[in-house]
Amino acid sequence: MRPMILTGDSHDPWHNLAVEALLFEGLRADEAVFYLWRNAATVVIGRHQNAWQECRVKLLEAEGGRLARRSTGGGAVFHDLGNLNFSFVLPRGEYDVRRQLEVIRRAVGEFGIEAEFSGRNDLLAGGAKFSGSAFKLSDRVGLHHGTLLVDVDMDRLSRYLVPGADKLKAKGIKSVRSRVCNLTEFNPDLTIPALAEALRRAFAAEYGPAEPMTVDDLDRARLADLEAQYASWDFRMGKALPFDATLSHRFDWGGVTLELSLRQGRVERAGVWSDAMDEAMIDQIAPALRGVRYVNADLSRALAALDHPHLKDLAAWLETAELG
Repeated sequence: MRPMILTGDSHDPWHNLAVEALLFEGLRADEAVFYLWRNAATVVIGRHQNAWQECRVKLLEAEGGRLARRSTGGGAVFHDLGNLNFSFVLPRGEYDVRRQLEVIRRAVGEFGIEAEFSGRNDLLAGGAKFSGSAFKLSDRVGLHHGTLLVDVDMDRLSRYLVPGADKLKAKGIKSVRSRVCNLTEFNPDLTIPALAEALRRAFAAEYGPAEPMTVDDLDRARLADLEAQYASWDFRMGKALPFDATLSHRFDWGGVTLELSLRQGRVERAGVWSDAMDEAMIDQIAPALRGVRYVNADLSRALAALDHPHLKDLAAWLETAELG
C-alpha cells in the first residue's frame, strides 16, 4: 500500500470538502490518503439534515460564517481555525474505524492527553467529547472523517448550532456546550501545527512511511466542478418541497423527519431529514415511499420490505404513528 498525506492550504469549507470528495472518487486500489484541513467559521451539516433546523443560518452568515453540507451522515458541527479536521480515504479492505481512531488517540497522547473511545464515532477526554467522526463507504473506498477541537470558540459554537430538545434529552445533556471540550483545556501549550505533526507521525507509524501530496496533484477541472457543487445553494440548503404531512421521531440511532407531499391519498414526493450516521440507509426511504398509500400499514410495509434494521424500527413506529 502507498500511504500519502495531504495537508490543506485553504480555509474555504466548500473547497476543502470538494478536495475530500475528489480523493474519495479517485482513490487507487494501492493508495491510502490522510488529509488534514481546517475551515474558517463554518457550520457543517450532515448529508440529510435540514439546514434551517440545525443552524441559525442568518446569524452565522451575518457574522461572516458559511454553511456547508458534507457527503456523510450524522449531525451538525461548528468549525473554526481552532479546529483541525482529518480524513482517512482508504481502500475498503484497509478500512477499520478503530484502527483509524487509534491514529488520533496516539497523536493526542503525545501531549499527555488520555483519550477514550465512546460509542461508534466519538473520542472523549475527561468525559467530554473533543472529536466526532462520520463515515461513507462505496464498493471499493471508505471515507472516515472527523473533527478535533483544539481551541474552538465555544461561544460561537453554542450560538450557531440548534440541536432539537429531543436530541439533547436522548443524550442526557443540557446543551451542546456542556458535552464538548477543547484539547487545550488539558494541555494549554497544544497548538494546531504541533497536533498536525503528531498526526502525521501517528499515521506513518500505523500505515508506513507516507509521501506528501498537494492539491496540485489532483484533477483541477474536476475539483472546480465539485467545489461549485458544494458551494451551491441547492446542495447546501436542500431543495424545498411543498408538503402536506410531517412525521418525526427520534430513535437510538438518530432522528428522522419525513415531509410528504400527497396526491389522491398517496405519497407523491418525500423529503427525508436525518442525523443518522448511515447516509446510504436514509437514501432508501424516499424512493420506497413514493406511490404508497398514506395509511399506517402501507407506509410501514414499504419500509419493512427494505430489510434494514433501522428501517424496520421506522416501519414499526409508522404502524401506529399519528398521521393527522
